[in-house]
Amino acid sequence: MANSRRVARVSALIKREVSQMLLSEIKDDRVGAGMVSVTDVDVSGDLQHAKIFVSIYGTEEAKLETMEGLASSANFVRRELGSRMRLRRAPTVIFLEDRSLERGVSMLSLLNKIERERQEKPEPVELGEDFN
Repeated sequence: MANSRRVARVSALIKREVSQMLLSEIKDDRVGAGMVSVTDVDVSGDLQHAKIFVSIYGTEEAKLETMEGLASSANFVRRELGSRMRLRRAPTVIFLEDRSLERGVSMLSLLNKIERERQEKPEPVELGEDFN
């Protein structure tokens, strides 16, 4: 079992290397359908499994196509990580779509909508003692 600092260092290194691969080395045309960025990497304690969270900007069809391309390139990414990182065993790679940015944007738009509705709505007038 690796200690938590080592897991964090391996995770950061995997994030950097996979980001570099996405820019120049993964040749699958499906991966280029949407703009892809690595948002997080979750490595298991024994360094044998890596969940790579990616954010994809584009249409739903482009997102699906990009995820298919990433899934098919997982073995290539694992081989490349093994040759670059000097680990005893390269971790098994799983790509997962990270939709947290989309959820954040939708929450902000909802909050803005509520604020606009509050500003448009007239303030209730409180009745004073004179009207009772």
